[in-house]
Amino acid sequence: MGNILLFTLIIGIASALILFPIYKNEQLSAKEGKQLKTGVIIAVVVILMPAVFAFYYLSNVDRNFSTVWPLAIFITAGGAILSKGVERKVKGILFIVSVITAVYFLTAFMFNANEKYEMAKMDQKVEIKTFDEKETPASVPPQFARNKMKKAFGQVPNTSYYELGNLQIQKVNGDYVYIAPVEFSGFFKWWKGGQTPGYFSLSATDSSANPKFIKSEMVYTPSSFFNKNVERHIRMNFPKNIFYGDVQLEIDDEGKPFYIRSYGKFITARNGFDVEGIVVIDSKNGKTKKYPLTEVPDFIDGTVSPEVVSLQNSYFGNFIHGFWNSKFGKSDVKLPSDEGTEANVSPIFDEKGVMYYFTDFTSPKEGVDSMLGYSLTNSRTGTATYYTGNPDQSYMDSQGALQIIEKKFIEKKWHGQMAILYNFYGEASWLTPVLDSNGFLQNYFIVSAANPEISVYGVTPNEALKQYKTALQRGKGTVNGSSKAKEMQISGTVLRVYKEKSGDFTVVSFLLDNHKNYLISSEKAPLAIYLKEGDHVAISYLETGEDFLPVKMLTIEGLQ
Repeated sequence: MGNILLFTLIIGIASALILFPIYKNEQLSAKEGKQLKTGVIIAVVVILMPAVFAFYYLSNVDRNFSTVWPLAIFITAGGAILSKGVERKVKGILFIVSVITAVYFLTAFMFNANEKYEMAKMDQKVEIKTFDEKETPASVPPQFARNKMKKAFGQVPNTSYYELGNLQIQKVNGDYVYIAPVEFSGFFKWWKGGQTPGYFSLSATDSSANPKFIKSEMVYTPSSFFNKNVERHIRMNFPKNIFYGDVQLEIDDEGKPFYIRSYGKFITARNGFDVEGIVVIDSKNGKTKKYPLTEVPDFIDGTVSPEVVSLQNSYFGNFIHGFWNSKFGKSDVKLPSDEGTEANVSPIFDEKGVMYYFTDFTSPKEGVDSMLGYSLTNSRTGTATYYTGNPDQSYMDSQGALQIIEKKFIEKKWHGQMAILYNFYGEASWLTPVLDSNGFLQNYFIVSAANPEISVYGVTPNEALKQYKTALQRGKGTVNGSSKAKEMQISGTVLRVYKEKSGDFTVVSFLLDNHKNYLISSEKAPLAIYLKEGDHVAISYLETGEDFLPVKMLTIEGLQ
């Protein structure tokens, strides 16, 4: 509180000095001159200083003197008007300087586009590495998770005091979970309650899991008021830091809740943002600590806020050839998708448990749903990689994948959410949860980004993935490999056979005498429909580690 009072006092004294006429105005009597000076002092103390205090206290804007440029214009103009002679000229120069400063601040966005692009520039690769089929993607959509938490809200004591806060995903003790704090539902509820009782946790990989309410009292929250409001508490402790993005809840491995917020610096003037680190706040006792990006505690996944990543994606996609090109010529411009689940980006995890923000980019031309590329931004370091995709293929963007789902289930009015691009079996593919009109999860839909006619859906991601493997075998896609799969050859005797009709073709599953299961479509190997127990076969397959290994080539002894 002391900082804001001192800041207000400095602005008040400076304003009074500029407004206060130093030299006597001969056109005014001594009494009128005294009244003018008294009026200036009263205006500064009674009107200006309380207004400045209220503005900085309520807005939580940083308390750097660069923020007072709008006020400086009015104060210097008033000072010039109230003064005469040389004093007016001096204060007139101050007025001109304040106007020039304002123009500089207001037009900086037109001249710093190149600096923004260089700051957001990404490493470029062709294709994301393939997905490990033994892993389960974090595929529970946030809308569904939120609905489940709301239905479990009866677990919260004094339920009428609270409401569900913002949902976000993170890793806690090796598990991928959604976290949502319990927030106050209004001022009087905060006044009476004083602290919130805890937060909800729900698996992000298992759609059948139920939410768990974790008791952990929080005093400093986004829904608290006055100095207990977490954003104001951050500003009081770090008055000059530049913050961007909302505060986020992070849970350590002991289940203790902390709030974090990204800080950084402007690119030029007061425009643009480059992240440098985070501040961490203990939600119960209000203790705060600032960390640069390289020293962030291990339990924090979302060091760089999704709002910051979305902003950097915008810089990278729009400003490749400067500001004016982004508005008119639009040469090489690529627009980041707005289909993400958090601030237009979607958090996902790699096989090591590191969180990334996914975004696909599309053409600025209307009516085009072709994807130009996609990016993955490390949520802890802020480093990003842009993937151009296979140059010999045209990929459908996330909007196109969602439109396919809408058309597929048009009668049921189901829709997709959280479309993420994976590399399944060497094929760029969109995995999308499908929700009904009430926000409840119905199935998982997978569609090839290069061959949209290849699509499947299943009750679970793994079931959909199994069907997708078969669809690729019989369609135009390829099953060329997975993240850890090698092409192997083996021969042996068939112990068991199971045949299942799938469209115009038959899917043949068989067990060899090495006690491993294999899978192949009759489109790949037409003679597979004749396979029977006791046959000796030679196969080429992919060692994916799954229960049923995909076969690329099948030779049946005696038939070929």
